Amino acid sequence: MTAGPEHLTGGEAVVRALAAHGVTHAFGIPGTHNLEIYRHLTAHGIAHVAPRHEQGAGYAADAYARVTGTPGVAITTTGPALLNIAAAVGQAYSDSVPLLVVSPGMPLRHPSRATGLLHEMRSQTEALRGVAAFSHRVTSVAEIGAAVARAFTLFRTGRPRPVHIEVPLDLLGALEPAGPRHLAPPAAPPAPDASALAAAASLLASAERPALVLGGGARGAADLCLALAERLGAPVATTANGKAIVDERHPLSLGVSLHSPAVQKWLASRDVVLAVGTELAEADLWTELPPLQGALVRVDVDPAQMYGDHPADVPLVGDAEVTLSGLLDALEGSARRDPVGERSADTPTALRTARDDETRARDALWRPYLDAIGTVLAPDAIVTSDSAQCCYYGALPHLRLGPRARYLHPTGFGTLGYALPAAIGAKTARPERQVVALSGDGGLQFSVQELATAAQSGLPLPVVVFDNAGYGEIRDEMNARGDTALAVDHARVDLPALARAYGGHGATARSPEELARLLEHALTVPGPTLITVPEETA
Repeated sequence: MTAGPEHLTGGEAVVRALAAHGVTHAFGIPGTHNLEIYRHLTAHGIAHVAPRHEQGAGYAADAYARVTGTPGVAITTTGPALLNIAAAVGQAYSDSVPLLVVSPGMPLRHPSRATGLLHEMRSQTEALRGVAAFSHRVTSVAEIGAAVARAFTLFRTGRPRPVHIEVPLDLLGALEPAGPRHLAPPAAPPAPDASALAAAASLLASAERPALVLGGGARGAADLCLALAERLGAPVATTANGKAIVDERHPLSLGVSLHSPAVQKWLASRDVVLAVGTELAEADLWTELPPLQGALVRVDVDPAQMYGDHPADVPLVGDAEVTLSGLLDALEGSARRDPVGERSADTPTALRTARDDETRARDALWRPYLDAIGTVLAPDAIVTSDSAQCCYYGALPHLRLGPRARYLHPTGFGTLGYALPAAIGAKTARPERQVVALSGDGGLQFSVQELATAAQSGLPLPVVVFDNAGYGEIRDEMNARGDTALAVDHARVDLPALARAYGGHGATARSPEELARLLEHALTVPGPTLITVPEETA
């Protein structure tokens, strides 16, 4: 006699499907409507981290995905909880991060008119479709496994984007046939068209003034990026998401410098520009891409990038690692180019100096402190960043990192409050590595409650906050317009005392040397250590 179909509750079907796809950690907050999911996490080997706000759960899962290369998972309850995580979903979409959000939804036969049910909203799926790649509402327990497999298939086969799966309330607790087990199929990374690859190799082999521009999509091909740059003698500029794919201390590295007028002028004069895994958008350059005099070769897994605002002369649609490996093979035997032949103003050293000279007075505020941080960081340290002046003006161009390190920044969508919960996600994923959060005081207070999460974890987690008592960027923009500054100056908060109140540690650094000493200690003590740098002393 054959056994009947396996029956599971919807909650267990969700957890079983996550575990089958290798999920070992989830971030979220239990609520009245999602308890059937929480009930099964431990039995299926999924550890849970409970941030104090759903937005923090989203940022933590985002950072977990960035440093592991595997999808981050967040669990919310209905209504306000799901809307709380929407900003993090938007950030993950902007930065091509594989983030899976699972939530309950209204019951299957819930009427279209409002009934006053707890957390009721008109359409969760419509709300999330505006910020995610897709939002899938299942209609049976048997459909849950297929929905999760669909999400992981997207993560593995195309440009990774966030996904939302909604399970109606009455299905979470319903015991129904679970259906067959579904797994996202293995997929070979896409390779570019052979004729396009040959055309790109021919252009690069004959280039006299080549350049490489690397975005986050080049991350998995770091060694190949360096090998290609050295073969071509091509200087390398990176976007924020591409930071340190090539060692920023390498002679060919320009680091994060596409915002620099000198570097943009240089880029415009190149006869061939190879752009890998970047949109070449405002978020990458902080301005419009200058008109290029030469050919643009683009490598991207997303074919839509080839025909947008900056169409490729040679489009290479494919995985960065596969494509760059093919380019190197095609260039085998071609003469290596010596970058010393450049005009003196176009050498990487001269361009880095020009970049720094353009903003030397402004950046002098942060550079000595960032240099001090750099002396303490291990080669594989992870730095999380906020949308703050000390980060995008300071650390992105000036905190020089190697390829074993990671710098996680909320590019594009530009959310505030990312650094602290992202640091928690990164430290959860890689507890053996140094993790340091950098923020401003304004951004920190969007998610400052996550100090409690960090304290509960007991893991060493320094949080360095450059404190200018408000929203410094917006204050500067108002002043530049000749406006009277409004709503940008805040009463200063004793942030170190607040960190201690949450169960962590706190201190103030009034010199770079003191910051280095405090940071070194903070990396050895359990829990968060919040170190403020008052900007009037910086």
